[in-house]
Formats: sequence, C-alpha cells, structure tokens
Amino acid sequence: MTDSAVGPSMRPHLTSNRIRRHAAEPATLLPDGQLTQIVPEPPPVPNRPPRPLGELSSATIDQIVALVAEEFTDVNRNTQADYKHGMRRLLQQLAAEPEQTWQERWEAAGLNQPGQVVANLADGHSKWISRLTRAAGIAFAMRPIQPTEDAFRATSPPQYTEKFLALSRDPLLEEFRTRLQRHPVSADGRKSAIRHLCRALTVYGISLADLTPGALVHYANAHPGCGIAAAWPLLRDMGVLPAWVPQTLQDARVRGRQSVDDLVDRHQLRNREIRDLLVDYIRRRAVEVDYGTLDNLVRNLVRYFWRIVEEINPDQADLRLSEEIVQAWKERLLVRQDGKPRQHIDGPFLAVRAFYLDLQTWSAAEPERWGRWVAPCPIRDADLRWFHIRRRRLQERMANRTRERQPLLAILSEHVTTEWHRLRILLEAAKTARLGEQFTVDGVAWQRAASESTVRRPELLDSEPIRAINRDSGELVRLTHEENNAFWQWAVVETLRLAGLRREELVELTHLRVRQYQRPNGEVVALLVISPSKSDRERVIPMSAELFHVTAQIIRRHREGYGTVPVCPRYDQSERTWCEPLPYLFQRVQSGTQRALSVSGVRQIVLNAAKALIPTHPEFAEIRFAPHDFRRLFATDLVNNGLPIHIGAALLGHLDVQTTRGYVDVFDEDVIAHYTEFLDHRRAKRPPTEYRRPTDEEWSDFQEHFDKRKVELGSCGRPYGTPCAHEHACIRCPMLSINPKMLPRLDELETDLLTRRQRAIDEGWRGEVEGLDLTLRFLRSKRAQAHRAAAPGSVDLGMPALPRHRPGHVRAGRRPRPGREPRSGLTGTEWRAS
Repeated sequence: MTDSAVGPSMRPHLTSNRIRRHAAEPATLLPDGQLTQIVPEPPPVPNRPPRPLGELSSATIDQIVALVAEEFTDVNRNTQADYKHGMRRLLQQLAAEPEQTWQERWEAAGLNQPGQVVANLADGHSKWISRLTRAAGIAFAMRPIQPTEDAFRATSPPQYTEKFLALSRDPLLEEFRTRLQRHPVSADGRKSAIRHLCRALTVYGISLADLTPGALVHYANAHPGCGIAAAWPLLRDMGVLPAWVPQTLQDARVRGRQSVDDLVDRHQLRNREIRDLLVDYIRRRAVEVDYGTLDNLVRNLVRYFWRIVEEINPDQADLRLSEEIVQAWKERLLVRQDGKPRQHIDGPFLAVRAFYLDLQTWSAAEPERWGRWVAPCPIRDADLRWFHIRRRRLQERMANRTRERQPLLAILSEHVTTEWHRLRILLEAAKTARLGEQFTVDGVAWQRAASESTVRRPELLDSEPIRAINRDSGELVRLTHEENNAFWQWAVVETLRLAGLRREELVELTHLRVRQYQRPNGEVVALLVISPSKSDRERVIPMSAELFHVTAQIIRRHREGYGTVPVCPRYDQSERTWCEPLPYLFQRVQSGTQRALSVSGVRQIVLNAAKALIPTHPEFAEIRFAPHDFRRLFATDLVNNGLPIHIGAALLGHLDVQTTRGYVDVFDEDVIAHYTEFLDHRRAKRPPTEYRRPTDEEWSDFQEHFDKRKVELGSCGRPYGTPCAHEHACIRCPMLSINPKMLPRLDELETDLLTRRQRAIDEGWRGEVEGLDLTLRFLRSKRAQAHRAAAPGSVDLGMPALPRHRPGHVRAGRRPRPGREPRSGLTGTEWRAS
C-alpha cells in the first residue's frame, strides 16, 4: 500500500492493485452445483452390480468350484487343484452361517470387520492359509463377495490384479490397460495405478463405468501416496470421468474460491449479528476488489479484529468498544501466535478504520440498514501517526535484504548453471550405455541401472527414466528426474534474475509472448511481452542475449519432448480459479499430465536452489532467497549501472517512479533526492529546442550507432553518444560481449600475450608484465563467459503461426477479456541462439 492510498479521511484503498482477471462470483461453479474441488464420497450402489460370471450370490459350492476350474485353465494342474480345494474349503466354512447369500454369510462370519482375517479359517495349517487367501481373492474377483477396505487389506490376496482383469470381462478396463501402457509414467507407476484401480472397483462393488470422481478422490484420500493419481487423466480422456472435472487428481483436490459466508465462518464467531454484519459489509466491498484482497480483508476484519475482541470480551454485542477492550486488542495484535512481534499491523489498523468510517458514510444513505452499527472508531489518529515511519522502516529492511543478497546472486546463478550442465552431460553419457554397462564422466565411474520391472521386461527400458549408480559412493541417482529438476531450477532462477519478473508473471509466460521486431537495417530483436499482474498495462522487455538463451532452451526442451510447446491449464492461486489452457513456458508433468507451474512451486524451486549451496557456502544458511528478491536485485543493478530510473520503471511495470525508487533505495535517500533535484533544475534551464522531435538524419545516426558497435571479437555495449572509453582496447572493456564464433581468435590473442609477457620478463619490463597480466585476466574471463553462453548450442524456437482475426470478431477499442492471450498474426520464424 502506498502513501497515496490514504485520502483525507485516512480511508485506505484496500485493493492489492492487481487487475480483476475474473468475475467476482463466490466460486467457480461446475455441473450439479459443485465447486472446483471434488467432494470425496463413496459411489452410489449400482442398480445392476457387476456380475462378470453371472449371478453367483446364491450359487452352490459345486457350481462356483466348477467355474474356478473353467476360468483358470492356463495354470498348471497343481495350482488349479489348490484353487479348487481352497475355494471349496472357504465356501464350506461360510456355509455354516444361517444366511442366504455368500455376501451375507461373509459378513455374518465377521470377515468384513477390522482385525478379522480369512486365514483364521485355516485353524493354523500353513498349507490352508495360502489356499484360503488365494480363494478369497478369486471370490472377490468373481464378485459373489464384496470385501471392505479393511478386509481386503487384511486378506492381501496374491496376484490379485491379474486375476481381477482376467475375470472382470470389462472392455473399458481393457481399454484403460492398453492406454496405461502408453502413459508417460514409470513402469512402477503404471503397475501401481492398475493395481489400485482394481482394488477400488472391488471394495466399492462397481464396474469401471460406475466409478465417480468423488469415489476416486475418496479412495485416494484413504491411500495417501498410492498410484491412483496416474489413472485419473486416462479415465477422464476415456469418458469414464465427466469432461468438466479437472485434468489431474491434484487439481481435483483444489478447493477453489469460497463464498464470503464461508470465508467468515471459518473463524467461528460467537455473535451471529456481528457475523451477519461483517458478511454484508465484505460482500459489498467484494465488488471492487479481487479475490486475494477479499481474502485478506476477511482476515484483517474477522481474524485480527473481531475474533480477538470476542476472546477478550465474549459478551460484546455491538461495535462500541470500551477503551480497555481497545487497548487489550491492540496489545494482542502486536504479538503473533508464535510469540514473535507482528511487524505489519498497518493492514488490520487501516481495514478496521475503513470499516467504521464506511458504516458511518453508508448510514447516511441507508440508516435502516447500517445506522444501528455506527460507533466511534477504535483506531485513533495517534495510531496512524507513525504510519509513514513504519513504511520507511519497512523500506530500510527491504534495502538491507537487497544488500545482503546482492553479492550472493552470482554464486547462486553459477551454481544452478553448473549443476544443470553437469547432470545434462551425465544423462547424455548414460543414454548411450546399455543396462549394467559402466561409463566414466569427469573421472567418476558410473553404471547404468534400472528398476526391477525393467529388469524383468527389458523392452520397457526405452520408456523408463534413466538411473545410474556411482561406483565410488554406491549412490543411486535418478538421472532423468534430477536433470529435469536441475533444468527447471536453472530456468526459473535465470529468468527471474535476467528479466526482473514477478513470480505470477513468470508462470503466466507463454510461447505466444515471445515476439520479434525487425529494425530498418534488417537486424531482428527478440522481445518478451509481459502480461500485467498488478497494473492494467502490458509491457514489452527487449531480451538480452542471456535471457533469449534461457527462453530458447525452454522452448527447445518442450519441442524435443512433444514437438511443440504443449497447451495446458493453469490454476491461479491468487484468484483461486482456472485459467484458459495456453502454451505456458513453465510447465511440468504431474501424474503424466502437463500442468503449468504454480507461484508456490516457483518459490519452492528458488528455496531449494539456495538450500543446496549451504554445505559449500554457509552464508546461505542465514539468508532465504525469495522470487521477489531477484526483482529488487534486477532493479538495483539497472539503476546502479546508469539506466534512467523512469526507463527502469517501464521495464519493471511500475506506474509510479516512486515505486521503483523504493526498489533501488539501497543507498542514502538524500543522495537520490539531491540528484533528482539537480536533474529537474538542469532540465528547466535547458532551451525547449532540446526536446524537439529528432530529424530523419538524427534518427538515422542513432540507428547507425548500434551498427558501429560491432567489433572484431563481438559487440560493444556502450551507450549512444559515448565514445570508446578504452581507446579500442576491447579485451579489457567490460562493455564487450564476445561472439562465441570468435573463441579461436581469443586463443590466438592469448598465445601472443603469453609470448610478449615472457619477452617482458626476460627484458625486465615489470610495468609491461603487470599490464599484460591484467589483459590476460580480462581475456580469460571473457572466454569463460562466452563458453557458458555457447554451451547448449543452437535452438529452433518454432514461432507459432496463429490464425488471423475473423471479420468483425473483435471490435475496435475493445480489450480482450482478462486471462485471455491476445491473438497474433506472426508467421513461423527460425530462431538461432548461440
């Protein structure tokens, strides 16, 4: 909240300044009135229970044993005999119960109760324990008996999945099994998915067609970590689950938006009249704020205000608080629940003050509705007197945070880059090795390994994630998984570092946001279009060579795996709603399904990257990097390197230059203030002709300046209108960016410099030796930088070709709907990044 948000009456502007991307409904509604979250519940009892071998509920023992012999003809004679004897013994034991059906006898025997196992019927004979366990599994699969979850877990029939699939005769289940073999999950994941799906159908007593989304979530909640999540997207594609359900099980558990009533009721207020008043007030304010701000408003008014007031005085019946209650509330607010001091008390103070002042204002227009609640405001002018001082203290803490992290940024960037390159080289070497074969990378011996399922079925080796064993330490490394994590860690850290994006802007980047601009001399400039996250303005960032390289690597990775950047949905954690499926750049696979990265996922990736450096750099143990730290460091680096602050504000998407000053206020505020005053005074003294529009010749000279910056070894980055400060001693110049194609030329220069250095040593020219050593240090630093930029090679971006507008599709002056990507008429372009 900025200072300008407080008007003459000190009423705060309580929005987060985010644009309203979605309508203000209380929740995203789906068919049958359901919310985004799927309610876990068992499936209804089907009208026609599955009977793959006919109605066996009242069949005789001989009939069921005969069916067992008919169905298991593919096993040897002894195994078939064990199946028959075990089934007969099991049914004879159940027949002692005075019930009519086998299910009723099973329940009457107590075998569906926790702690009861079918092995108890064997009277301690180990041979009959095995036979009865197998027979119970066959009875479950034939469907005369439906066990509970406890009974199935206690019985644990061996090889149950194969028996169930063979006896079910369900074409949908066979189709699922076929699709599962092509699903991009590991062999263990596929095995777990089909096993748990058969188990769920058994305990619920349904066929696959009767499976409901709520039943699948109910089963997954009862079995945390089971592989049933991999079955969800396949069942949705097959039509078993309706098309309106989310694409993954993780998404189905997302609660989504809550109504104002639910947001208030989660704090369990005692006074129902005050509760209803807060609901009415917040619902009226909800029209002008986004969902994230609405949630924060509820927290400030209900949790941090009235909930504490009720704890202090449970009998408080109105908003007229005594001075003792007000002071007790303020004292409680200053301390968090964990005992630490609360640093941000302005939010609750301003929200409560706005609440009381709004009631006074609204009571003039609607006295019958709001008049009875008008009361003196508990927030005094003295409480807000230190508001600006607290804001300055907050800015000082942020500036100190930036100063602490600035020297560590290069270490973090180098770590994520080196780690990805190391794992990428190791993975490439492992791909060429056969199963069990040893190979060496950087002097370390490795051996290609695989899971037990792949060892039994070598044909699955190509579809399995690659694993390798370090022969020196014995450590098993999942190379495919680790390299993928390292790549996205590198991509997230580098994009945040080089573009200064907010984390919500990062996850919203799509393939369509990579654009091109062709200058009059034919040079193509890469642009990155940033959709607005806090301001209703789209901005364009010219991509540096490093940022373009990162973007190109992301696109190449998607194209290598899928041929294009896949279209996938994204869940907006701020608005608690689903966004339109788009080709998001930052997306990963969840349960075999593409899913855009979340803002919490970005935060966790940054934390993991910094945490990995603690063993080698202990200073990272005391400092936690957050995604927004990169934005502050980016802004500080821009302004400290001479970029005008208003240009930095445009790149960062700030509507007010004062906001940018808060980001870069790392040094003494007086210095910036005096310098700004000097600039304003100097600008006022200049003649107005200096602010005229440039002529064609001046504009042409400006463009030619960038062509003249090309030198032998690469490109010079000196600003327009400035001469070469190093008299063309380019190796020593920090403005020089080396072209990787000129690396052989650097080797030639190094050889020449070493020869000259040796001559200087022989002749005793100590000053010359010192100068040559300085030049050699710059040369080697430039070469290392060029090697890092050239390491991954060329990339085909594959710019997408989009259809043109239909006539009259978008009227002039209309903005696209929030959350929707603007259409573009760009044609495909081949991009190459060295």
